[in-house]
Amino acid sequence: MDIIIAYLLLIGTLSFFGYVGYTAASREMDSDTYLSARGSQNWVRIGLSLFASGMGIWILFGPSEVGYYGGFWDVVGYALSASTPFLLLAYVGPMIRERLPDGVTLADYVRMRIGRPMQIYVGLISIAYMFTFLFAEFTAIGKAMETLVGMNPLIPMIAVAVVTASYTAYGGLPASLQTDRWQAWVIIWLIIALLLILFGADLGSLISDAKAYNPEDAWSIGSMSYMDSFASGLALVIAITAAEMFSQGNWQRAWASEDNEALKKGSLLAAGMVLPLVFIMGVLGTVVAGQGAVEDPSAAFFYLIDNAGVLLISAFIVLGVALVCSSADTLQNAVVASISRDLSDGKMELSHARIATIAMIPIAIYLAYKMDALSVFGIFLFADLLATATVLPVLLTLWEKIDSRASLAGAICGLLAVVAYGAYSADLSVGIGYLTSPTNEYGLANLEVFLSALIGSGIVTIGLSFILPPEATGEDEE
Repeated sequence: MDIIIAYLLLIGTLSFFGYVGYTAASREMDSDTYLSARGSQNWVRIGLSLFASGMGIWILFGPSEVGYYGGFWDVVGYALSASTPFLLLAYVGPMIRERLPDGVTLADYVRMRIGRPMQIYVGLISIAYMFTFLFAEFTAIGKAMETLVGMNPLIPMIAVAVVTASYTAYGGLPASLQTDRWQAWVIIWLIIALLLILFGADLGSLISDAKAYNPEDAWSIGSMSYMDSFASGLALVIAITAAEMFSQGNWQRAWASEDNEALKKGSLLAAGMVLPLVFIMGVLGTVVAGQGAVEDPSAAFFYLIDNAGVLLISAFIVLGVALVCSSADTLQNAVVASISRDLSDGKMELSHARIATIAMIPIAIYLAYKMDALSVFGIFLFADLLATATVLPVLLTLWEKIDSRASLAGAICGLLAVVAYGAYSADLSVGIGYLTSPTNEYGLANLEVFLSALIGSGIVTIGLSFILPPEATGEDEE
């Protein structure tokens, strides 16, 4: 493809989304509307927004790489892990809304039930996870454009970052919600069309390749016939589901819903759309593995369209930009919401929130350009482990018998349980090492480590709630 056409498609798509985001903003917007768009969205809009904001450009890289290396159960685990956060949101979101009608982030609820220190801790976990997700998305759009048309990866990174930060800083969550609807439909129709083209070419050959084992790459067991990767697949479900519960973009949309029914139905809609899409993209990774080794497994999916025509490549450029914009604007606004509400204790003015949106972009671009995929994966796993040790202590507070002191202790003991598991299975240094690198000998998420964090935190939270004397001052209402 002519590089000039690629630049025009990039600029044109970004200009359209920038215009949509700009027109959604209100000049009289207050901080609450900027961060929560409270009560303004019906269930269809919430469903499309959750789908679009969750479907970053990682969908073109992550599932197919997991399929290339892990095979059937890893693909199933990845697909489930993409949809289970929305299923949990459908169930617990209305409960938290009822207990805290004026919330913006999950940490707002954490403060009410567990206290200010835990709010800060949850806020820090959320920011670490979301910011890593943000610069990983910038990395992915750079790699996608370089793979498709040979574009310098720094150019699409900067272009996407500048446009999304501009309309997000100006319009806040309302702008993100407005662009999400357009991005969702672009993503849906383009992916359907592209998958029909791929599967319509030679379905029998694709199925045969999906079932075949990689004849050249010893690290790749990416076959849909391989059934021994259940443990790593389950580890993905636990790790990613826990981390996504601390993605404040989802919680902002919980309070943006017009009522509990809209939140529940919208979350279920998003889950139903995400699950099959991620599964199919993972299956395509096993197809690539069956065809033989590739130089860059993280771009496995792109090898299937290596000889595609100009029209298909053009569609992928538009799709890639829509995908990265849909997640990037959500993450930018969500990080600012967490800084504003959780770290600054609600004292950040709207003007400062806008400055914070712009200020994070140079850092994100620098990290996206400098860090390799392995480093990003390591940061993700670290944030995933912190979230896994904290998610049950937080969600268990929906049960009135849970003591706030027990929840705080449970989150700490979840991490101590990881150290204990490492010490029991090997030695103390291994257990401590698991805190920063919760992987097995193959570099994949270690199921036993994540189960230790999850089960340990839950047992301590429930056990101490029945052992400790009643709290003298009741719940922290601040």
